[in-house]
Amino acid sequence: MRRRRLFFSLLLLTVAGLGTSAASARPSAAAPAPLGRVIPAPASVRPGGTPYTLDAHTRIRVPDGSAEARRVGAYLAGVLRPATGYRLPVTTKDGRDGIVLRLGGPGTRALGAEGYRLSSGARAVTISAVRPAGLFHGVQTLRQLLPASLGRRTEQPGPWRIAGGSIADTPRYAYRGAMLDVSRHFFTVDQVKRYIDQLAMYKINKLHLHLSDDQGWRIALKSWPRLATYGGSTQVGGGEGGYYTKDDYREIVDYAASRYLTVVPEIDMPGHTNAALASYAELNCNGQAPPLYTGTNVGFSSLCVPKKVTYDFVDDVVREIAALTPGRYLHIGGDEAHSTSHDDYVAFMDKVQPVVAKYGKTAIGWHQLTGAHPAKGAVAQYWGYDATSAAERKQVAEAARNGTGLILSPADRAYLDMKYDKDTPLGLHWAGYVSVQRSYDWNPGTYLDGAPGNAVVGVEAPLWSETLSTSAHIEYMAFPRLPGIAELGWSPAGTHDWPSYRERLAAQGPRWDALGIHYFRSPEVPWPRR
Repeated sequence: MRRRRLFFSLLLLTVAGLGTSAASARPSAAAPAPLGRVIPAPASVRPGGTPYTLDAHTRIRVPDGSAEARRVGAYLAGVLRPATGYRLPVTTKDGRDGIVLRLGGPGTRALGAEGYRLSSGARAVTISAVRPAGLFHGVQTLRQLLPASLGRRTEQPGPWRIAGGSIADTPRYAYRGAMLDVSRHFFTVDQVKRYIDQLAMYKINKLHLHLSDDQGWRIALKSWPRLATYGGSTQVGGGEGGYYTKDDYREIVDYAASRYLTVVPEIDMPGHTNAALASYAELNCNGQAPPLYTGTNVGFSSLCVPKKVTYDFVDDVVREIAALTPGRYLHIGGDEAHSTSHDDYVAFMDKVQPVVAKYGKTAIGWHQLTGAHPAKGAVAQYWGYDATSAAERKQVAEAARNGTGLILSPADRAYLDMKYDKDTPLGLHWAGYVSVQRSYDWNPGTYLDGAPGNAVVGVEAPLWSETLSTSAHIEYMAFPRLPGIAELGWSPAGTHDWPSYRERLAAQGPRWDALGIHYFRSPEVPWPRR
């Protein structure tokens, strides 16, 4: 009888043990995301070892103690707390457990100003970098290694596991940009901040703000106040428009800096200037101000090149904006100046570039600048596409060989406002339809024939707003194409592979759902079922 009782007792314990094992093999033992399943693709991935599990006892350690590193730690805590429900205190005490954000250390110098190393094991995840920007970029990778539900603002079930192994990562290009056109349609400070947060997830480091155009002038300047109050009073379609005060602009600049993005302001000249011409009659050659413009045609406006007041205007505008902008670059436009003669265009650019330099900035111009005399150190932003003439391409390539840097934004690859296909409800298609694969499948280093690869300073994804007026519109056109441009700017050319990229891109879908990002579910991408 005792033997029988002992047998049944052992049987019950065995069954209970099997039940416990089965339960633990369900969601709680789900494998963490592979280290390489992130965007942009890291330069080097070495998987292996025990995963790290983030739990209620996890601390975020910032042993360096610098204010910037602590801010990155506080940012990470703010990202992790809502969904995990954990306290995640940020401490300057060193330790071998938790999430460690470490500045310096053996071998980190080779990572450069933005690179990072991430090591994950049973006790800790350590992100090491030379500078805080590298820590921040490492944090973005860490976010993608955790479950997609991390993006939700309410507490979610775990587990919160990070695969074991290491990543060493540095960017291919120093300039990785996205442009937002706030002139055709005005976007508020909060809308711009929302886009900044989305750009930061993919290690974009430049926000190019298109602040003036025919339809609206979007920044208030003390020297020419009617530019904003009158020139900014409308937008495409006749809406009320808007503009940024200097405090608004500083808020955007500061917020971008907190996400390690630098703002690049653009004042488009000598064309695309109807808002300025309507605001001040003296800027017109005939002394008569045209009416405000709310259409979408281009090429009909021009500052009066021969007039002295034009250069007083340019000097004042550049001086005030340069004083508000800590970044290196100031964009002077220069595209589609069809109402400016070639001689006048060259004369204008020859006078304006030194003004930019006088106020301590480096001039960027659209690639038509190469048809004038690019100043030493100037950068041309190439927006041509398959239909661009061979002569125009050759002109840009020649300027690159002579020392002009290039930012590549080919319209039929990188323009996020181009329709995905004929059924896309938003956007334009003058450069063709730009599918997700087409936007990803090109190499900036070899794109422009005759231009040396070392002339390419980076890539940028412009988003023009003729048809866009809400954050949902911005997101629908930017996602899922923006991450591909970000990867072209960050990842080594050897990692470029569409079949593997589309799988990594598909994994971003649930993250965007959790974050409330309104994206286009392209049929080219094998999205998980909702």
